[in-house]
Order: sequence, then C-alpha cells, then structure tokens
Amino acid sequence: MNDSTRRITASMLYDLVQCPHRVTMDIHGDPALRDEINPFVQLLWEKGTTHEHDVIDGLDVAVVDLSPHSGEEKEFLTRKAMDDAAPLIHGGRISVDNLLGYPDLLRKSNDGYIAGDIKSGAGEEGDENGRKPKKHYGVQLSLYTDILARCGMGASRRSFVWDIHRDEVTYDLDEPQGKRNPWTMWGVYRDALQQTQGIISRSLDTKPAYGSSCKLCHWYSACLAALEESDDLTLLPELGRAKRDAMMDRIPSISDLASIDVEGYITGRKTHFLGIGPDSLRKFQARARLNVAPDAKPYLKAPLTLPLSDTELFFDIEVDPMRDFCYLHGFVERRGGDNTTEKYTAFFTDAVHAKEEERAFSEAWQYIVERQPCVVHYYSKYERTIWRKLQSKYPRVCSTEDIEDLFDPARSVDLYFDVVKKATEWPTKDHSIKTLATFLGFEWRDTHPSGAASIEWFDQWARSGDPSIKGRILEYNEDDCIATRALLDGIRELPYFE
Repeated sequence: MNDSTRRITASMLYDLVQCPHRVTMDIHGDPALRDEINPFVQLLWEKGTTHEHDVIDGLDVAVVDLSPHSGEEKEFLTRKAMDDAAPLIHGGRISVDNLLGYPDLLRKSNDGYIAGDIKSGAGEEGDENGRKPKKHYGVQLSLYTDILARCGMGASRRSFVWDIHRDEVTYDLDEPQGKRNPWTMWGVYRDALQQTQGIISRSLDTKPAYGSSCKLCHWYSACLAALEESDDLTLLPELGRAKRDAMMDRIPSISDLASIDVEGYITGRKTHFLGIGPDSLRKFQARARLNVAPDAKPYLKAPLTLPLSDTELFFDIEVDPMRDFCYLHGFVERRGGDNTTEKYTAFFTDAVHAKEEERAFSEAWQYIVERQPCVVHYYSKYERTIWRKLQSKYPRVCSTEDIEDLFDPARSVDLYFDVVKKATEWPTKDHSIKTLATFLGFEWRDTHPSGAASIEWFDQWARSGDPSIKGRILEYNEDDCIATRALLDGIRELPYFE
C-alpha cells in the first residue's frame, strides 16, 4: 500500500499507545523479520471474537448485524443503517478523510450515534486503590467518535465498552484524568493520531524500547537484536522508553552511562533529565556499571532482614484473565531449610465454574491455616490482589482481616517489591522471576514456560479435559514455586555492598 493513501485505523492507535515502534515496524518493517504469532496472542484474538458474538447473540434488543459483510459493502450498509436510524448496529465500518474504523457497536442516541466496543477483558484498569479508563481502549473509541463527528453523525464525545462481565463502562473522552498532571482521553487520541501520521509519512522516527509487553510481540527478536546492537538504555531494568528518550541526547548508551560522572548531571534535588531524580539516575548508573562489568554478579545494596520460620511456603497462582477465573493455587512446602523436604501441593479447579473456584480457594486457604506458624513467599503483589478479590467474591471462605493478616510483612514476603526492588541489583535486562531464577541456574522443565503459555494451556484443557495438558500446567506451576525458593536462597547468599 502506498504510504500516501494508507488510512489510520483503531488497531494502529491501540498498538501505538503500547509501543510506537510496533506501528513503525508493521508499516515499514521487513516482513521476513517477523516472529511467529505467539499462541497466547492467537488465543486472545479467538476469545475476543467468540466473546463478541456470544454477547450479540445474547441481546434481547433488535440489532443490525453487519459482521458477515466486508469492505465497501460493509461501509455502505453501515451508513444506510444509520440513515434509517437503526437503534443498534454491530460490526459496522465507518470512514472519513484518512481515518478508518470498525466499531463493534454503534448505538443511536437522541442527537446521533455513539460508538462502543465489546472487550473480553476488564473495561478499566487499576487495582482496589483506584480505577481509570484504559488508554489503548480510549484511543480506539476516540477514533470512531472523531469519524462520526466529521461525518455529522456523532452525538457527543462519550463512548462505551461492554466488558468481560457484560457491564457497560462509560468513556467520557473529555473527562480530566489524574491529579498532578491532568489529561483527557481525547488529548491522548490527538497526540496518538499525530504520531501515527508522522510514522506513516516517515517524518517521525521511532526507536525500539525493551518493556514488559515485548515478549508477546511478533517483532520481539528483531527489536531485541537492534537494542543489543545499539547498547540501548532500556535494556536496564526500570529504565523505560520515556526515561531513555529524556537521556539519550546526552547519554546514548549503557556504556556511556556506566562511564560518565553522574554527579555532573545533578543539581540539588534535580537532574538534567525530565522525570528522573538524582537517586534514580545514580541507581541506573549502578546498573549500567554492573551490566558492562565482566563476569558481573548480583549483590545486595541494602541490609536484608527476612522473617524466619521452620515451615516455609512458596506460593504461586494461575489465573485466566479472559474468564476472570483463578484456576490454580500452588504451594511448595519446605521444612528446616532442607530442600529434600520439599513437597508440592496444588489446588486445581476441576471445571470452569464458580463453585470450583470457591472450592479451590477454600482448600488453599485451609492448607495455609493448617501450616501455621509459617512464612509465605511469593513474587509480586498479584497473589495478594487475587486473594483479596476471591475473599470478596467468596466471603464464606475467610474474612477480610484473615487475608490482611496472611499478607502482613511479618508473616509473608513479597520477594519482588520488598526484596528484589528494594535491596538488590542484577546484571539482567529485567527483574522477572524467569530472568532472575534462570540467572541463578534454575531451569524450568517446560521448554516454553510463561504465565501466558499457562493460560493458553488451561484453555486447551478446559475445552478438552486432556489430563496431559493439566499435568503440564501443574508441572509449570510447581517449577514457578521452586524458582521462588531458588531465588530466595540465592538472595540470601548475595554479598552486601553499600
């Protein structure tokens, strides 16, 4: 396709919010460098399509379904349905100027149409401390809203998402978000639109950046090779795209960061780089020096005091976010610090049903109760977040106070937030459990271990009941638990440097 005639789509904006370079590579990259589509990504697409059609089939209102149509015919029929004031249109196509959109839903209101999407995930993001609209959803809805407005068919800058729970989440595109630096979804959209136009015309040059979403991308291998060749700063943990872009004119590489006089870039409580404080800059230099050092080893940067108990539990859960379903609670129990005493216990759901989710949660809770006193080790706050959610969903199992007592730092250790981030440094690209445990020599038995893979396996098991697939899930979960133990033991052996 000629770049001058290429249209901007909602999927481009969705990708750009997560990684601008993904859009560049999709438009201008060499297709021969693409990786195979990750099976988990393929599953997300399939589940999204299935969920969308299930929602439409379950509606008790009249809907004009245009999903079987394509191309110009789909757009003609969409415009005709709007001209006929159809109350609800599914699977339409709208366009104007260089914008092209495929909104899942177009709903008639008093003064025009508003756009909506059907999502197989949560309609908002955030935890129990606050919820907010998702930018990658918002830019898609904004594109549809912009097209409707330019065509004279739009009602307002309001749109909506029907989420995995079939709840409607309103997206007010002009509503200010945030407190310190307020922004609106419409503003994010306008910025994303301008960037995408620049990428298409080649007036905007993007660069790859290493981040948490990279491993599922079909450009992962190509981008990682480019990052390693350029010694890119984002290959340091927690130094993301925004910080890299703020630094790179003066400090373009890890080697440069390792060798500079960092104090020359610090004035009082500020540095020369927007969004980076003095302590962060010093931390990144320490990581850069560790990265370039031959035979680099991790170390403690702060004294470490951990709760002790004769009984230790290493805890890991598995959740299917598409079904909003916790299907496995796994524990490795160790006594007296002796690895030969290790025993793996799993609480697996026998069906995708609320009663099974409650049963597995209840049995896992009772398992912990029966092993008191003990210390529970886990990696990141995910286990705590999900158990709080399960307690709210199944209050007969335990109380809110029970959950808070369990995750009290005197009884439980979050190895990621409370130990790795606060007290250690590693010569690695990131601080994932896979990366750190592998660095210490631990090996997963599965050749493709990941939480995303486990979800894809669970979907296969839920559809087939194949015991070999269940066995693969349990083996992976057990290895995750043992990896947590291996990481704890490794951290306890690290040297301390002030």
